[in-house]
Amino acid sequence: MEQKKVEEMLINMGPQHPSTHGVFRVLIESDGETVARTESHIGYLHRCFEKIAENMTYLQIHPYTDRLDYLAAMLMNFGYAVAIEKLLDIQVPERASYIRVIVAELQRVASHLVAVGTYGLDVGAITPFLYTFRDREKVLKFFERVCGQRLNYNYIRIGGVAYDMPQEMAADISDFVVYMRPKIKELNDLLTYNGIFIRRTANIGVIPPEMAVQYGCSGPVLRGSGVKRDLRRDTPYSIYNRFDFDIPVGKGEVGHVGDCWDRYIVRMREMEESLKIVEQAVKSLPAGDYIDAKAKKPLRPKGEVYHAVESARGELGFHVIANGKNVPYRLKVRSPSFSNICILDAISPGHLLADLVAIIGSLDIVMGEVDR
Repeated sequence: MEQKKVEEMLINMGPQHPSTHGVFRVLIESDGETVARTESHIGYLHRCFEKIAENMTYLQIHPYTDRLDYLAAMLMNFGYAVAIEKLLDIQVPERASYIRVIVAELQRVASHLVAVGTYGLDVGAITPFLYTFRDREKVLKFFERVCGQRLNYNYIRIGGVAYDMPQEMAADISDFVVYMRPKIKELNDLLTYNGIFIRRTANIGVIPPEMAVQYGCSGPVLRGSGVKRDLRRDTPYSIYNRFDFDIPVGKGEVGHVGDCWDRYIVRMREMEESLKIVEQAVKSLPAGDYIDAKAKKPLRPKGEVYHAVESARGELGFHVIANGKNVPYRLKVRSPSFSNICILDAISPGHLLADLVAIIGSLDIVMGEVDR
């Protein structure tokens, strides 16, 4: 006999709620403290990026890409730039390629620090948030030195980068790598293997690998389910094939493969791998030009292209149709946060309301790229 629901009620989480990680609303049908069903609603931060881009020149579009995933703006610049370069067959100078990889991987570290710190807040741990923002500040100082900005950079441009990297900055970045490695261990001691944190995240929000693939998940969400998929390794772009780094995946160390803890630990270990890449790139940083001269001329490409890069949240792809004018005919973004958040309604039922907060946090969404 089916058990009767005793305390059925509808609860709104968001759209202005810190635990939704942005302007995001979840309509929850609960049975007491248990989630019976959720209905996710997006569209509260619609920026019309794709339609605006169809009315801007190819160079004017760049600052708008910053506003997609504003916590990983360098990677947004990177994704758009490589797509247009592929369309125009532009060859990026060696020095620019190395600078791009350095700032992209530093951005990945900075983004994951926000993800880890705010996730601690989601489950009740305040101190890790202070630690992660302390270390993120050091990365932002590098970005401020190289381009003058701390959040929306407009630094990686079509054909290279906007400004050359100061020569003395390479040594400072190497010092940061040495500084940061023990800080990751410090975070692991403080949060990762904390018994309360494990109880809040292990066996919660399990995403089986086949379900992750079916929903189009990517990035740490997909790798947290044990699927070893990373565009930097599988479909190498830029100069990533020159570097030695591993692809961390969830292994169910404290619970089921694909639970909240696995998605969290993948981000922690990815920071270590990003530091490896940065260290190698800084040692090999060549002299030369920082932007291709061809990219400084008016751009009037013709053709169609799709190119994706591995952003902090997964596969970021730009599909561009060009008709020979100085503005794109059509531009479409494949944003990882959109695909990742779509799985929420499938994995939430049966969990407690407090677990729903942990599940949303483990997906690490940024609404700027969802409501693009």
